[in-house]
Amino acid sequence: VSTMPDSSSLFLFLQLVSEKVGGAEGTKLDDDFKEMEKKVDLTSKAVTEVLTRTIEYLQPNPASRAKLTMLNTMSKIRGQVKNPGYPQSEGLLGESMIRYGKELGEDSNFGDALLDAGESMKRLAEVKDSLDIEVKQNFIDPLQNLCDKDLKEIQHHLKKLEGRRLDFDYKKKRQGKIPDEELRQAMEKFEESKEVAETSMHNLLETDIEQVSQLSALVDAQLDYHRQAVQILDELAEKLKRRMREASSRPKREYKPKPRETYDFGDTDQSNGGFSCNPTPKVSASSSFRSDKPSRASVRSIPPLDQPCCKALYDFEPENDGELGFKEGDIITLTNQIDENWYEGMINGQSGFFPLNYVEVLVPLPQ
Repeated sequence: VSTMPDSSSLFLFLQLVSEKVGGAEGTKLDDDFKEMEKKVDLTSKAVTEVLTRTIEYLQPNPASRAKLTMLNTMSKIRGQVKNPGYPQSEGLLGESMIRYGKELGEDSNFGDALLDAGESMKRLAEVKDSLDIEVKQNFIDPLQNLCDKDLKEIQHHLKKLEGRRLDFDYKKKRQGKIPDEELRQAMEKFEESKEVAETSMHNLLETDIEQVSQLSALVDAQLDYHRQAVQILDELAEKLKRRMREASSRPKREYKPKPRETYDFGDTDQSNGGFSCNPTPKVSASSSFRSDKPSRASVRSIPPLDQPCCKALYDFEPENDGELGFKEGDIITLTNQIDENWYEGMINGQSGFFPLNYVEVLVPLPQ
């Protein structure tokens, strides 16, 4: 099969070289056309930049964004309908507050306050999730559609126009050597493409009020989020103030030391002449701190090192469905590399995903 370009492509290339290198003058487009082209180019750049910054505003953690993208991709591959959401920082803060509030217990003023604050933080996370959905539907998706459809179509028309302009200019240079009809057809095609490109750019710029409407939807969603956030925080602030008032009105509990132990200094059977006492029996460290879980050595099997595997450098607690949890020192069988940040592996019959920077590869996956 020949790899040589066809004659028309070669002529266009020669015309382009003569303009770029030889300084040949090509057909000029009018100022109005060039002004529209400049505005469309700026619109395209503005939409692309604003889309990127909006996503960063809604989901500021790049690692979480990358992780969410990977999980959503795997959900699609597995045919799962429900995708995990972005882990809002307010929700993570709320979970930690609730956990320690419960551990401190009802007898603790601080513990009760942490429970109140934690519930409010989780409500803020839910409101933030609603903001994400609202902005995606009414701002991000319409602008993305503008990029994928209208702006892409205009770029296609402009590229086609440039090709026909080069063809027309090349044939103008050969006037007298080619039939006049061939030159006339080249000029008509150039004018036709110019009109199509001009019309598409005009329509985009004349309907830019649609982008104003989409921007207004973004601001409305932000206003709604902040109103709800203020209401939630006002309620929390009032609860905490009420707790402070109640605590200050209660009489303080005085510390009463327990009675001291009494010791018997009488005769004793001890051979060293010491004294015996009967304090509260101590619980051995082995019983008081014994975990309810069986030892890791008894439950975690170690795969042979003749297959792809890695060693855990740190503990990894899964936060989303599909992730694989493990402890420092565990040996994990590697089954796949999802991307530059995530592996897929198996341990103790459980499979899932985990980050590369948590493990040291012992036997790499085959290339």
